[in-house]
Amino acid sequence: MTEALLQTTVVGSYPQPDWLVNRDMLSKVVPRTRLRELWRVPEPHLEQAQDDATILAIRDMERAGIDIVTDGEIRRESYSNRFATALDGIDDEHPAEIVNRTGNRTPVPRVVGKIRRTGPIELRDMQFLRANTDRLAKITLPGPFTMGQQVKDEFYGDAEAMCMDYATAVNEEAHALVAAGADVIQLDEPWLRNNPQEAERYAVKAINRALQGLTVPTVVHLCFGYAAVVTGLKPTGYSFLPQLSDTIAQQISIESAQPKIDLGVLRDLAPKKVMLGVIDLSDPEVETPQKVAERIRAGLKVLGPDKLLPAPDCGMKYLPRATAFGKLKALSEGAAIVRRELAGS
Repeated sequence: MTEALLQTTVVGSYPQPDWLVNRDMLSKVVPRTRLRELWRVPEPHLEQAQDDATILAIRDMERAGIDIVTDGEIRRESYSNRFATALDGIDDEHPAEIVNRTGNRTPVPRVVGKIRRTGPIELRDMQFLRANTDRLAKITLPGPFTMGQQVKDEFYGDAEAMCMDYATAVNEEAHALVAAGADVIQLDEPWLRNNPQEAERYAVKAINRALQGLTVPTVVHLCFGYAAVVTGLKPTGYSFLPQLSDTIAQQISIESAQPKIDLGVLRDLAPKKVMLGVIDLSDPEVETPQKVAERIRAGLKVLGPDKLLPAPDCGMKYLPRATAFGKLKALSEGAAIVRRELAGS
């Protein structure tokens, strides 16, 4: 029984090779619009190169001992822009600019018509992942609330209505991904904590619409941003977390290793499972398995071992590949230490 406990997984992304992307350019931005100049390989050979890099990512996760793998999101410039800009109603060619709270200007797509999914976007990604691993396979989609926060609305004039159309598009794609062999579907919703007042109004409704009718385990991921991009101290608590207990998602994924949040907040999510961040992506040093085990034990003071899935805090794409692999190996070995302790108790 203990073998099925504490299944390890990743949030989604894994480092893209230097021969595939310009990592200096990548380090400066989390693009909302497409950033095709990021790719080092010319278009005629790009898909083949992305396939090869995806196999490298899958094999690294398998070699590290991760139980639930992804495709590493190798084909993506960011976690959200590939899906978000492929929808009907989106103008990515003539972007708007928004100014964030730090005064930085960010190009974003414009919403110029009704948002619709007109065909598959990540389907081949999932088919390729399924064909290249026998492990449990997860694929991620940007959440409807987050996508609604990353555009300039010039059509709806109603943020909730726009968000619900995003949710419908996500749901259609998610069903196609399950049919292609996805064992887990994850929605990435980091903007829930950036705009908690608006999230309070309709985020749960939109998430539930996006996950409607899915027959596999589903996850909602929220975090404080990539450690490589969001520098300085992170908050020690989430402004939008207990509300996720009202979603139909079976799992909630949170960052906790770097911000060192009070894990007592996990009680607010009962009876859901929690993907708990136990790998600090801001630390260039690879954790020891013992350190990972210590962080897992801290989670077990609040949750039962059947409710906890150890994971990194967030996506790993900004790390050096050797560091990412070492951290995943420590994650796997740390979970194994705690499993043995549970088996002996």
